[in-house]
Amino acid sequence: MPRYFIHLAYDGGAFCGWQIQPNARSVQGDLEENLTKVLREPIYVTGCGRTDTGVHASDFYAHFDVNHSVDGEQLAYKINKMMGGEVAVFSIFQVEDDLHARFSALDRTYHYFIQTTPNPFKRDFSWYFPYELDLEKMNQAAASLLEFDDFSSFCRSGSDVTNHLCDVRKAIFEPIDGGYRFEISANRFLRNMVRAVVGTLLEVGTGKISVDEFKQIVKQKDRKRAGASAKAHGLFLCKIKYPDSINRYR
Repeated sequence: MPRYFIHLAYDGGAFCGWQIQPNARSVQGDLEENLTKVLREPIYVTGCGRTDTGVHASDFYAHFDVNHSVDGEQLAYKINKMMGGEVAVFSIFQVEDDLHARFSALDRTYHYFIQTTPNPFKRDFSWYFPYELDLEKMNQAAASLLEFDDFSSFCRSGSDVTNHLCDVRKAIFEPIDGGYRFEISANRFLRNMVRAVVGTLLEVGTGKISVDEFKQIVKQKDRKRAGASAKAHGLFLCKIKYPDSINRYR
């Protein structure tokens, strides 16, 4: 049974998240419904991750299996016409049967956008946070994340995971026009992890907690010790890294 990858992006403001949920619109649900209509057989889609309600993705991959070969270019064209403006399918291409959108991914990168000056054109894609921030201290705390591997302090309670271990490889704030962009890369992320990290780092930036206190929060492995989660609409899943072998299929 041939396997196909879908390369897409979406505006998370229109959805309850990636994953199908009862009585709510999801990216996965819309894709499965429209692929099933076009391909005339039940299609089930597996994503590279599970973004929460309101979280965006500018670089997202999913895969599905189908009983016959399809023209990826034509299929992408048809699905784009059916999905509406909130989702853009860049390409659909066949891959080896053992390539998995989620488990074959080597690295994931998120961006979180903060606006410290008001901008009506960015209000749906960044968090307006009109407070003075200490960039140096925030980056000192962010860099300390690379020293840890257990991120229980930033995982939503009740999450269905077997462990809280992540290999964080980069975490840094950079100034941008009107605010800041936080970039974080890791092999995997826990549910709500990035938003909880950002919310706690902003407490460092506003002087509510120190860099050392931030480190202690990570060590305590207790979500109640960390800060409130940052708003969902400022978060983007922006890069998924796969083995170089995937390039020969595109």
